[in-house]
Amino acid sequence: MRQYSVPTIPDSIWKNPWHFIAFGFGSGAIPIAPGTFGTLFAIPFYLLLQPLPILFYIFITILIILGSSLLCDRVSKEISIHDHQGMCLDEIVGFLVTMIGVPYGIIWILAGFILFRFFDIVKPWPINYIDQKIHGGFGMILDDVVAGIFSACLLQIISIVGKF
Repeated sequence: MRQYSVPTIPDSIWKNPWHFIAFGFGSGAIPIAPGTFGTLFAIPFYLLLQPLPILFYIFITILIILGSSLLCDRVSKEISIHDHQGMCLDEIVGFLVTMIGVPYGIIWILAGFILFRFFDIVKPWPINYIDQKIHGGFGMILDDVVAGIFSACLLQIISIVGKF
């Protein structure tokens, strides 16, 4: 049986605010399923942005994508580990993308959470290609953005079909 070594969580996440943010505001330090906990931690951010007009929501999400790409690139270089599994700022970003234009409600949040986690874990094409071939902070964020786009599209279809 093949054993995988999980890199330890650097102490710097509790000392360096940029590392703390990249590690999902500390949620990535949870030793079991840090990506899932990072996605859960995205829900309050979504709830803060959700009341905004859709164009502002999208604009802020794009800014967060760009900033997160730069931040994750910087932090991965500083800790000398590319895409440390505890760095779950990408899950927060992916969930924000997932929820673009989705009707408001706990059922939609739950559906968005489940769909995003599905696409982020299974990584169908082109998500798996992006994950394997595009490196740096942009690659770390982009595969979750695409998983969010897939999830958002399905949520929109469900929303439209549900109105009939």
